[in-house]
Parts: sequence; C-alpha cells; structure tokens
Amino acid sequence: MYRNIIGLVVMSLPLILSPQVLGLATDGLSNLQNIAGKLSFIQREGNVTYLRDKELATEVPTETKFELFDPRNTLRTARFNYTWDFGNGEVRKGSEPSVHYNYSSPGNYTLRLRVGAQVNKTSTPLTGVYTMDVTVLDAIRNIELSPLSFEVSRNNSLVVHVDGSPPMWVCWRFLQNCVSATPTGCHLTMLYENTMTLNHTFTALGVHCLDISARNNISKLQTSYNIFVRRDPPINLLFTLTCTGIILVILAFITVIACRTKNGHNNKPQMSKSSNATLNSSLNMELQPQQDIPDISSDLYVSRPKNEEVQPLLQHGTRSVAKSYRN
Repeated sequence: MYRNIIGLVVMSLPLILSPQVLGLATDGLSNLQNIAGKLSFIQREGNVTYLRDKELATEVPTETKFELFDPRNTLRTARFNYTWDFGNGEVRKGSEPSVHYNYSSPGNYTLRLRVGAQVNKTSTPLTGVYTMDVTVLDAIRNIELSPLSFEVSRNNSLVVHVDGSPPMWVCWRFLQNCVSATPTGCHLTMLYENTMTLNHTFTALGVHCLDISARNNISKLQTSYNIFVRRDPPINLLFTLTCTGIILVILAFITVIACRTKNGHNNKPQMSKSSNATLNSSLNMELQPQQDIPDISSDLYVSRPKNEEVQPLLQHGTRSVAKSYRN
C-alpha cells in the first residue's frame, strides 16, 4: 500500500512542476503567450448596484472590470496596461484594470480590451485581447396613460405609452373603486413597440384604477392610474348645446322675417284708405255751402257779399267795420 502511494506521488510531481502546464519556460515567462481573465459589468443608479452580463442601460454610470486569472501569482510583479475600445468611437488607455463610462444611445456595440503585461525589462511582453458584444437598452422610466376619463357602458380605448426599449412584458388589470376583494391576476402582453391600446368596457360609475407594470431585460417599473367613469362625456353635451343654440337662432331669424313681411302687406292698404279719406274730406269741404263766419273778436268782422265772393281777412292790427248793403 505504501509503495502505491509513493509511486503516485512520484508520478504526480512532473505534472505539478511541468513548465508547459504553468505556461513557463526555464527562463520564467517566455512560453506564456496570453493573459487569462474575464470582463464584468457593474452599473450603479442611486443606491442600487446592478451586476450586468451583456446588456447595459443607457445613461447609467457603468464600470467594466478585467479580472485576471492568475491563481499562482505568476504575474504579481508585472506591469499592466489596458486599452479600452467601447465600440462607439471612444477609446481610453490606462494602467488600471477597470474603467468608468456610460453609453448615451441604445444599440449593439462591440467592446474590445487589449491587455499588455511586462514582467521585467528582459522578458517578452505578454498580451491578451478580449472582445465582448453588448446590447445597450433604454431603461423603463415612465408609463403614460391617456385619456383618464371615460363613459360608462361603452367600449373605451386606452392608449398606454411605455418609455423604454422593447421588447417589453406588460401586465395590467382594472380594479373597480380601486379595491380588489380577492387576489386577481393580470393580463400579460408582449410589447414590441412603445405604444399599446387597451379596449375595456366600464360597467359602473365612479373611480376605477388601472394597475400596470412593464419590464425589459434591464429594468422594471410598476404604477397605478385613477380613471374617472361618468355617464355622459362633456364633449357630447357641449355639441348638443351648440346644435340647439344654432337651431334656435335659425328659427328666430325665420320668425322675424315672416313678421316683417306680414306687417308690410297690412300697412299698404291702410295708407291707401287714409289717402282716400283725406281726398273725400277735402272734397266735402269744398262742396259744402259757405256759412256766415261768426264774430271772432270785437274788432274784426267778416261779411259775405251776395255774389258769394269771399273777402280776404284783414291784417292783424287794422280796425274796420264791415257794412252790409241792401238793394
């Protein structure tokens, strides 16, 4: 038994000490061709830290780290340099294994990292190139609903706008009086654009609530809206009042025109009759026999001769006595 153990140890020693396994030659690092490691993405928003894989959020501070794989500390004394190409035209260089940046626009980008290590002045520089395809998405930050007032017992259309990068999963439900007597599920919809239309018929008046949540691969948002359901929408009432007012104005105009026309026909015969009456009156006055003019004043007398000629009146202020002659 002891012989087997000793033999196993002796056979294992060349594996442990083999320079090919360590990637080292007798001079130390001449056969080490690349640097092993991996990339990790960290995004921080407020007090929340997200560890990302290959999907990042726009306009969020991002930290990318290179984690060196060196379990035996072979490169513990090496000097490193890093060249970061973010795929959007921005390139940075430095000696730290991490970099801070953010993507301002959604899209697909290819991040490239070139790592260089120099152990000493005489050793051959070591390099490593890493490529990572990343997808940048807009986080869901707002959910808008319009309108917020509807009519009871009719099929109403609600427009929901989700501010984020699709595809998104949207879950929604309506609650009468904003209270749910029993736990209810929601309607789950896959949204491939930013706008969706919900058709719903409200069976009761009052306040209702729409609970809605949306999420994509990098974010999630949940909110609730109060919806007012009434009997008649104000736009129909305003339209009805406007039409009624127009009809009343038209009827009033027709009535005024009709009254003016009627009055015009009634006044024309009356004017003719009045003219005839005036003419008849003047004729009667001329045909009547002239009578003696009574005494108007003590100073003025008018006499009528036999030949029926009318004497002119005397001017005011002249005193005269009219005499009668008898044949």
